[in-house]
Amino acid sequence: MADTVLYEVSDGLATITLNRPDAMNAMNVEAKVALREAARSAAADPLVRAVLLTATGRAFCVGQDLKEHVGLLAADRASGSGDTMSTVREHYNPIVRALTGMAKPVVAGVNGVAAGAGFGFALAADHRIVADTASFNTSFAGVALTADSGVSWTLSRLIGPSRAADLLLFPRSIKAAEAYDLGIANRVVPAADLAEEALKTARALAKGPTLAYGAIKESLAFAAGHTLDETLDKEDELQSRAGASEDHAIAVQAFLDKAAPEYLGR
Repeated sequence: MADTVLYEVSDGLATITLNRPDAMNAMNVEAKVALREAARSAAADPLVRAVLLTATGRAFCVGQDLKEHVGLLAADRASGSGDTMSTVREHYNPIVRALTGMAKPVVAGVNGVAAGAGFGFALAADHRIVADTASFNTSFAGVALTADSGVSWTLSRLIGPSRAADLLLFPRSIKAAEAYDLGIANRVVPAADLAEEALKTARALAKGPTLAYGAIKESLAFAAGHTLDETLDKEDELQSRAGASEDHAIAVQAFLDKAAPEYLGR
């Protein structure tokens, strides 16, 4: 991976670190490609059982690198093309699809401001641990754009369509405490403890029943767009699969033995 995004796998945990601290981890083309490939690698690697998405510096990710964006828009005008906005299709959509669609849990350790696409990346995670100094901002309308990176889907499902519309139409800084009250943050911790807490949580998930976690993600995504009756059938299908896993047998035996289960992730 490029230096703009660091990627490491250890003991079943893939750590993806946004690494443009001087630019507040704004997403230039290089960073977007690197993040897309890192997320896809984590999704496809059978040795990866959980993912931690975090960042260096004082920001999580402020979204699109507007300095680069201005130059690309000028090139579009000169050539008569609209290539610049294809970044949504080529970069942001695949990143969010990889994070939300992988059959393993994703933890976001949000160390600072998460704005625009950066907000979208955080929302694409399954669990968000947020520093008490961090904040969120939709940002899009502030630069005359609409939501991307899945924000119109993920945000409305977390906080409801009315509140989501309010935050998208009137972008503002949402401090960590409010983010927790709204349901955007799962946990808020002191900034000094964020790295340790996020890593501890992600490592615990990496040692858990991976197939069950994947099924939970799949069932929640399915239920968001289907009826109760259809969802019950889906739950039946997924539960049959989970019930046939080695990890389920391990968990049942551990319960009978009054011991802690040691999952294999299969």
